[in-house]
Parts: sequence; C-alpha cells; structure tokens
Amino acid sequence: MNGVIVIYKQKDFTSFDVVAVARGILREKKIGHSGTLDPMATGVLPVLVGRAAKAQSLLPDTDKEYTAEFTLGITTDTLDMTGTVLSRRECHVTKEEIETVLPRFRGNIMQVPPMYSAVQKDGVRLYDLARQGIEVQRQARPVCIDTLRLTDFDEETQSGRLLIACSKGTYIRVICDDIGKALGCGCVMTALCRTKACGFTLQDAVTLKELEQIKNDGRLEDVLRPTDSIFSCFAPAYISEKQAVRFSNGGALSLDRVKSVRNPENGTLYRVYGGQQFLGLGEADMEKGELTVKKRF
Repeated sequence: MNGVIVIYKQKDFTSFDVVAVARGILREKKIGHSGTLDPMATGVLPVLVGRAAKAQSLLPDTDKEYTAEFTLGITTDTLDMTGTVLSRRECHVTKEEIETVLPRFRGNIMQVPPMYSAVQKDGVRLYDLARQGIEVQRQARPVCIDTLRLTDFDEETQSGRLLIACSKGTYIRVICDDIGKALGCGCVMTALCRTKACGFTLQDAVTLKELEQIKNDGRLEDVLRPTDSIFSCFAPAYISEKQAVRFSNGGALSLDRVKSVRNPENGTLYRVYGGQQFLGLGEADMEKGELTVKKRF
C-alpha cells in the first residue's frame, strides 16, 4: 500500500498518535505525516503510507490555512488555553479596533517562536526549558502571512475568529498574542483548525474512525491518493521508456533530451513520469545540464 491518506486530526491527539493509530488500522509499518499539529488543534493532516513515507523530508513548502478562535483580555504561558493563565482583565475592544491592527501582521514579517515550541536552543527543545520555568532569548524568524482576516467577533464576549493563510513554520498562537499586545489588552488562542495543507482541504479528510470503517468495508482505494498528489505544485517531466529505465536505476538524464522540461532553473524539482507511472522527483542541475534523481518512489 503506497500513497497519501488525508486524516482529520481530532482534538487531544498528537500527530504521532494519529500515525500510530493509522499504522494499526492499515497494518502498515511505514507511515509518516506531513506536518505536526499541536494536540489542541484539529484539521487536515496528510498521512504518508508505504513508499510515500519517503516524501516526508521533501514536502514542498506550500502555504497552510487555518481558522483560529481567540479571546481578548487573557494571556497564558503557552499562548493558548492549554497553559497557565498569567493575566486576566476586562476589556471593551471593538471590531473596528481589531481591524486597525491586523495590517501590521500581514505580508512578510518577523516572528519570535514561543517558549512552548519544538524549536531548539543549544540542542534543547524550548518546551523542555519552559517546563523548567526557564525563558531564553529567541531569534525572530521570517514568516509570510498571505491572509489574515477577522471573520467573526462578539464584542460582548470579546471572542472572535481569524482566517489565516501562511507559510510553513508560522505560529498561529503567536499571531493571536501579538494582536493582543498591539491592542494593549492581551489575547489567547482558544481553538485552532488547519483547513488546508499540501493542497488538501477539510473536504478531503476522513477521521480515524471513518478510516477504520472504510478499511473494514474494503474501500481503501476511495481515500488512498497517489504519492505524486502531494507534489502537485511541481511541474511534471515526461520521459521515454529508455530514459525511465535509466532514471529508475539512479541515472541522471540530459535536460536537452527531456522535451517536457522547458527553461529550467538550477535546483528546480520536477515530478518525473515514465508514461503514466510516477517514478520520483528529479532536480535540474544546470551546471551539468542534467535532470538528476532527487528521490525515487
């Protein structure tokens, strides 16, 4: 069994929990996932099965989309409702005031990772330091926020919802916290759902319970997507039968003879097909004029 199954991760499951349960359901040892979600988060988690698990380190840096719920006037040490409350205050922020500060956090911005995160400092995970009560300086990192929109806000409860489309490595709870700082009242993320990842949406996802039923019904082909679907953002390269044999054996191909590849740039990745069969990823090496093997599947 090889391919991608899009799972709807439920609350209080870790991404590793999802992989472990899926491994038991599918009776498949080689399973990975496309990007970690915190236990409190729900939503799209593509699971890589069989040979597709080799794609885990090569996944394209595609934008992800989230809906995040928040409440103003509260701060916690984790920046979400799973943490210890640090402050609580009454506030009367209007929708218009929130709309005024949102432009500060759109586009290419610098973001400081939270202490409760898997980022490493001198070889130690920040969350391990945070659990010891240790806070260290963190270097801000560039992230891109393509969409940041307030989709709902209740002025009575001071709670609302954001739609966020962003680059890989963005911390949504930091965005909520930064908005709270900009408003001068504090803000905590109360819920998070990833609605899009690797080109897949909530409509593509099944729960683990549904996956088990689908497996029992013998309908796995209904949800098992081909491995190349996770690389849909890369252009295809179609090669001849002889070239396919060479590529499958690890041999590089002359770019001049791969007619489907036009105006390549150095380092560009391609989905390589021999006929209709997906063979793997190729990488343009302009110095050698070759399409080299990046990964075979």
